[in-house]
Amino acid sequence: MADPKYDPAEVGLHNLQPAPGSRKPRKRVGRGHGSGMGKTAGRGQDGYGSRSGAKDRQRFEGGQMPLHMRMRKLRGPHMKKSMPFEMFRTHTQGVNIQMLDRRFESGADVTLEALAAAGLAKAKDVPVKILAKGSITKPLNVSAHKFSAAAKEAIEAAGGTCTVVE
Repeated sequence: MADPKYDPAEVGLHNLQPAPGSRKPRKRVGRGHGSGMGKTAGRGQDGYGSRSGAKDRQRFEGGQMPLHMRMRKLRGPHMKKSMPFEMFRTHTQGVNIQMLDRRFESGADVTLEALAAAGLAKAKDVPVKILAKGSITKPLNVSAHKFSAAAKEAIEAAGGTCTVVE
């Protein structure tokens, strides 16, 4: 049933208000037992939390082991598992030979620019590595930063060439 006070023609910036019951007045603690929040003011009878100046520690999770203590520890850059955010990992863009087979004609020169134009290696500053997933049937002249051994073998078996770009 429609609200009798609501008239769509009368709604405007001058009469906007929150939905009934969505906003509550703030709780006034320590203002007498008649308020329901007198005496101990919601802090309980005893303990650290009842004292003045008691702070809920930042990152405190109610006694559960906090997130910053559950995280694995940093013990130097030499172990992969020691870097939770992998700051020292080197990244490459992988391109599979089956994608080269699908997107390039026989005898084509597959350069970094051609890979980007074909939508295979879009990131400019990340090295490209050719990987051996799938099969290749056409001879292609492929230039990339790295090749897996199986990919290099497959490209050369198809009659193509592999050139490492620095």
